Amino acid sequence: LSRIHRLVLVACGTSWHAAIAGEYLIENFAGVPVEVECASEMRYRNRPLEKDTLVVSISQSGETADTLAAIRGARDLGIRTLAIVNVVGSTIARESDADIYMRAGPEIGVASTKAFEMQVLLLTLLGMALGRLRGTLPTAQGRKLVNELKTIPRKIQQILDGDGHILHIAKKYYRCTDFLYMGRQINFPIALEGALKLKELSYIHAEGYPSAEMKHGPIALIAPDFPSVFVVPRDPVFDKNVSNMEEIKARKGPIIAVATAGDKEVARTADDVIYIPRTSDWLYPLLTVVPLQLLAYHIAVLRGCDV
Repeated sequence: LSRIHRLVLVACGTSWHAAIAGEYLIENFAGVPVEVECASEMRYRNRPLEKDTLVVSISQSGETADTLAAIRGARDLGIRTLAIVNVVGSTIARESDADIYMRAGPEIGVASTKAFEMQVLLLTLLGMALGRLRGTLPTAQGRKLVNELKTIPRKIQQILDGDGHILHIAKKYYRCTDFLYMGRQINFPIALEGALKLKELSYIHAEGYPSAEMKHGPIALIAPDFPSVFVVPRDPVFDKNVSNMEEIKARKGPIIAVATAGDKEVARTADDVIYIPRTSDWLYPLLTVVPLQLLAYHIAVLRGCDV
């Protein structure tokens, strides 16, 4: 890893969203350029890869055909490969130079939930490890992050304990036919993942966008029956997110917000707020994704779908 000067993260679907979050994490902690490739596109590209590149494949099953083809293509070029997979002994794990196992247990449904959480966690740890190797992550900051990571299970449990409130919100909106999910920076891929979960589980049309990009097209669709879901924790782009929420509010669009506990400013703009515990700016995705998964689950059940 100390000789790596570029990472290419390759994945599909939910794993692709985790990879986008990983891009933010690794570049911040390690200062290494990171590119995210959709595996189904990369396998058909004539993509130049430098010798000091590491191709990281991310797959719950370890059998995703496009991802497997992409890493085989990288290996044919003499590029080292690292697999982040859940299923021990899977094809992608066997054919990669090194593996990091999620150990999330079996995913029962098609929609990945806990594996996504582990993918983001492992990419966080990979970024921290690279940062320590390259001297870009100070020891004190690394220790602080590790200590905060140890609190994440308890904080996830707090979100799960508030499931009744999420069900209440689902009952208000489950008849809607379109949703817009938005976030900024590292929570943008969480918006993508929230929209994907709603599509996979409830068969409702949903789109994920960077918050500021909604003015470049989607804002034309905003209406009283078109809810927008904002991922808006207290982070460095909080004020920008709130400004985007106000644009939706001005067009009478209902807003569901995922916000940091105690945030009254968000409550003044959003119609409904799901609060999550405070954590490090870089660890918020481990928390913000959980209520979005629960919201999709409840809406699907209310619509009579087989989750």
